Amino acid sequence: MGFSWLCLSLSFLVVFHCTFAQQRYQQQQGQCQLNRLNPQEPTVRIQAEAGVTELWDQNNQQFQCAGVSLIRHVIQSRGLLLPSYLNTPLLAYVERGRGFFGIMNSGCPETFQSSQQFQQGERGSGSRFQDRHQKIGQFRQGDIIAFPAGAAHWAYNEGNEELVLVCLEDSGNSANQLDQNSRRFFIAGNPQQGEQQQGQQGGAHSLRKEQFQSGNVFRGFELDLLMEAFGVSRETARKLQGQEDQRGHIVNIDQGLRVVRPPYSQEQEEREERQQQGQYGPSMNGIEETICSAKLRQNIDNPARADFYNPQAGRFTTVNSFTLPILSFLRLSAARGVLYRNSIMAPLWVKNAHSIIYVTKGEARMQIVDHRGQAVLNDRVRQGQVVIVPQNYAVVKHTENDVFEWVAFNTNDNAMINTLSGRTSAIRGMPVDVIANSYQISREEARRLKFNREETLIFSSSGRSRQYETVASA
Repeated sequence: MGFSWLCLSLSFLVVFHCTFAQQRYQQQQGQCQLNRLNPQEPTVRIQAEAGVTELWDQNNQQFQCAGVSLIRHVIQSRGLLLPSYLNTPLLAYVERGRGFFGIMNSGCPETFQSSQQFQQGERGSGSRFQDRHQKIGQFRQGDIIAFPAGAAHWAYNEGNEELVLVCLEDSGNSANQLDQNSRRFFIAGNPQQGEQQQGQQGGAHSLRKEQFQSGNVFRGFELDLLMEAFGVSRETARKLQGQEDQRGHIVNIDQGLRVVRPPYSQEQEEREERQQQGQYGPSMNGIEETICSAKLRQNIDNPARADFYNPQAGRFTTVNSFTLPILSFLRLSAARGVLYRNSIMAPLWVKNAHSIIYVTKGEARMQIVDHRGQAVLNDRVRQGQVVIVPQNYAVVKHTENDVFEWVAFNTNDNAMINTLSGRTSAIRGMPVDVIANSYQISREEARRLKFNREETLIFSSSGRSRQYETVASA
């Protein structure tokens, strides 16, 4: 039975990969007629007992174009984000803090277990009981965490500072068969109260807002049916519905969350990451991981993992389906960029994905150009803002006095970058004569245009253009 299930799963993945691009195009056809892009900030703030959730306007044309939505959870120390599931895949970036999370897939074994664990609580001090549950994962600042659509999950802040999670929900993914709206289904608590709004929302955005203001899924069931389904008392069934729970969707755990989990060792984790870096590639046959044992997390803040590095200008790190295989199932990827002062990221376009850029630090100038050669964005972007770069739109980032850092979520599990300048760029790949005749310049100037930049992606902006203008005028 297990082998038949595996074959069926692999067949599904083949069909899934073949039809995904076509479905996303059909879903979003006509949505990306964008003449003007603007940096976006959260428009709704939902307060809970132990934190706050901020929502970007999913009904905004730019988010509609990309078929995604974005939320940010700020969880206080010892705060628990209650269990829920979504109709979309979710990719989370840990902007600050540390903690652990659980993900529940029906049918997966309870591999974390204890024979005798000490607990104090309702059963009285000194009582002993057995517990077992599905796998729990640690996370820390800089981690990317992947959650498949429909998988119930929760998160807990075990650190002493606030935990900030920036989450992309991909409603344009073929895993979502409802509509173009992201829906979160809570299975505990009574998310409500404490809302603060900015601006005007309606339609799809109101729907997202209601997810954090209404009851959990048990609330709609009759008490007698819940009692029978779980074999519990009426009082316990009423607690399941959470109608009298006023804590919201993020709750405080006074004594801290006590669960069965192995001790955390950052050194061991980094050692395993280094070992894994040489394990992906053509040798993988696609069945090394099951959905129950799949690795869900990878850190992209570690400078040692940088894919592009310039000691004078910055670094750029990616996580995709080659380094985190479950992303091939989610059809999402991410990247982390750091630009030092007076640096520039080469003009480029992403040929197979939309990019949703969330600024984590600093300020920089960004320009985005569409197919008509018009700048649809020419603005300074700062920490906490989001910029959506549609597929194939050309973009450039430039810093002056600030270190600029960002994380980019991409709507493809292996987002591909094409540069317009630098050692591996489209210009570098052209013959000199083609460049000279295309731009009506001399062969010597064409040679400079082609070979002046030996860097690949990130350049130091040390006034070279101004120096060249001085030499040329002389």
